Amino acid sequence: MSSSHMDNIPSTPGKFKMEKSPYIHRFRLHYSSLAKLTFWSFVFMGLILVFFFKSPSSKSTSSSSSSDLSRRSLKTTSWGGPVWEKRVKSSARIRTRNGFSVLVTGAAGFVGTHVSVALKRRGDGVLGLDNFNDYYDPNLKRSRQSLLERSGIFIVEGDINDVALLNKLFDLNPFTHVVHLAAQAGVRYAMENPSSYVHSNIAGFVNLLETCKNSNPQPAIIWASSSSVYGLNTKVPFSEKDRTDQPASLYAATKKAGEEIAHTYNHIYGLSLTGLRFFTVYGPWGRPDMAYFFFTKDILRGKSIPIFEAANHGTVARDFTYIDDIVKGCLGALDTAEKSTGSGGKKRGPAQLRVFNLGNTSPVPVSDLVSILERLLKVKAKRVVMKLPRNGDVQFTHANISFARREFGYKPTTDLQTGLKKFVRWYLSYYGSGKKSEQ
Repeated sequence: MSSSHMDNIPSTPGKFKMEKSPYIHRFRLHYSSLAKLTFWSFVFMGLILVFFFKSPSSKSTSSSSSSDLSRRSLKTTSWGGPVWEKRVKSSARIRTRNGFSVLVTGAAGFVGTHVSVALKRRGDGVLGLDNFNDYYDPNLKRSRQSLLERSGIFIVEGDINDVALLNKLFDLNPFTHVVHLAAQAGVRYAMENPSSYVHSNIAGFVNLLETCKNSNPQPAIIWASSSSVYGLNTKVPFSEKDRTDQPASLYAATKKAGEEIAHTYNHIYGLSLTGLRFFTVYGPWGRPDMAYFFFTKDILRGKSIPIFEAANHGTVARDFTYIDDIVKGCLGALDTAEKSTGSGGKKRGPAQLRVFNLGNTSPVPVSDLVSILERLLKVKAKRVVMKLPRNGDVQFTHANISFARREFGYKPTTDLQTGLKKFVRWYLSYYGSGKKSEQ
């Protein structure tokens, strides 16, 4: 109850100064009744307040809403203290003469894990940040965390919307670069939980940029956009110069918004920003919500899998890009990123602003993907042909990578057959024959 509300309640409710009233006999009975009524009113009010503050419904009305709240939690675990600070500094410490100190957000994610390992392997200092949300099986993220820890990489458990945590990390270590991969992923899930996309992909990105622009020195930032920004664009292959103002999903819209926000912070504060439009990344330690991943699971379990087709039996195809090629692109973008030109939130001169496609340049029909998985798993898939739903999925993606090739020699080398063979080998090693439970 607010103080202003409390001020309107008499200090002794229901009490009358009857000795001054000419109507003392008339009010005697009324006073007794009113006193009892007021007493029970306050008892009832107290019960409501207790129920409000204690009831689980005030925190979550269902398991799903509880899950949504956990995704939006600013801080999933405690942080700070001498031991914690020592681990942060040790992980971020540069090991080579010309190395970088890199903060990787979303480090327990699919791309984040691979990028972090690659940076550490070559001698860069790497500190991870991840909130371990439950959009997909957190156990897989914890397994990735163990993999990173064996490589000497510490992951701070926290959210990019936790401004105090971000400021603390930058106070402890002057990062030269930030690889920002933390985001709410998935096209279809945006129809179920739209606020999580705004929270992570827009608000979280702004919070990170605010911290970076106030830092001295400011880091260069490489961040994950998405091929989904091309939306309803029909011109192929997709070029960075093509229009991206027709998003087909909320996820795509938040990624496009991120590109515009990046432009703003580059223009006003001199932040060096490089956006990477990933095209359907796949491989070991991948995301369970991706088609190649759950196709593998369902084929092994004998479940039917949906094969989508566009209008008039049109083929649905994707520019599948193997994780190792994506990592090479991320490191190439980082190595060619120029320094930010601002200091303490003030721009000193023009700063670098770039956007690159990172794809494989060879779109493959989803039906062919299934055929490859059948051969590798030695199991016949139960295919169910369905119309492409209106949930944000597009018919095809195809990357023009000439800009990335020219700027830092990006050249994908892994075809889908080879990449899926490596994925299946990892999948069977991690999950067995498919009987191990995955969420």
